[in-house]
Amino acid sequence: MKLDTCYRCRASIDFSKYNVQPTNKFQMASKRNFSETAVLEQYRVALENVSAQPEVSAELEEFGYDAARLSEGSQLLLATRTAFDSNQRENSETTQASLVFGAAKEILDNSYSSLRKRAKVVFMNDTEVLKRLELDRAISEAYTPWLVSVTKFYNNLKSDATLLPKLARLKVLPAQVDEALAQIEVVNKARAEYLRESGESQAATQTKDEAFVKIDKWMSEFYAVARIALEDKPQLLEVLGKRVKN
Repeated sequence: MKLDTCYRCRASIDFSKYNVQPTNKFQMASKRNFSETAVLEQYRVALENVSAQPEVSAELEEFGYDAARLSEGSQLLLATRTAFDSNQRENSETTQASLVFGAAKEILDNSYSSLRKRAKVVFMNDTEVLKRLELDRAISEAYTPWLVSVTKFYNNLKSDATLLPKLARLKVLPAQVDEALAQIEVVNKARAEYLRESGESQAATQTKDEAFVKIDKWMSEFYAVARIALEDKPQLLEVLGKRVKN
C-alpha cells in the first residue's frame, strides 16, 4: 500500500438487507477498517515526528511547512480520527440492532411456521378459511409481504371465535396467538430501531469519507514536498514513517 498516493480500502458495510448476520461481510469490513486505522496511524506518526525531529522540521519549514501549516494538518487529522471513531460506533450499534431484529423475527417466524402447518391440516377442506388465513399460497421470502401475511393470520385467529376451538385438537392455544401478536409489535419496534441505526451509520460513513478526502489531499502534498525537501537526506524520510531503500 502506497500511503503517499493515499490509496486506501474504504470501510463500508452492506446493510441493504434487514436481517443482517455477522458473516464474512463484516470480516471484510474489519480488514478495510484496519487499513484506515493504519493510514491514520501513519499520518499521526508523520505529523508528530516532523515537529519532534529538528533537522526534518528545519528542512520542511523552508518549504512552507511551519508550525502553523503543520497545525492545519494536525487539525484535519483530529477531525478525521473523530469521524472514523464515530463511524465505528455507529457501525457497531447498527450490527447490534440488526442482531436484535433478526432474533425477534426468528421467534415470530418459528411460531408462525408451527401454527401455520397445524392450521393447514385442520382447515385443509375449508377453502374459504384457507384463503382468509393465506394458507393457500407459499410464504413470501420478502420481509414486508411476509409480515403482512403473519399479521393477517394471527388477527384472523384472534377475531374469529370459531377458528381457535377447531385448532385446539392440535394443541394451538389462545395464549399462543396473543404471544404472537405481541411479538409482531416487538419485531416492528426492532426493525424501526435497526433502520434508524442503519441510517445513522450511513451518514457517519459519509462524514468519515469526506474527512478522509481532506486529510488524504493534505498529506499527499505533504509527502511530495517532504521528498523534495529531503532529497539530499532521503533516510530522514523514515522519520515520517516512509521506508527508504539503503
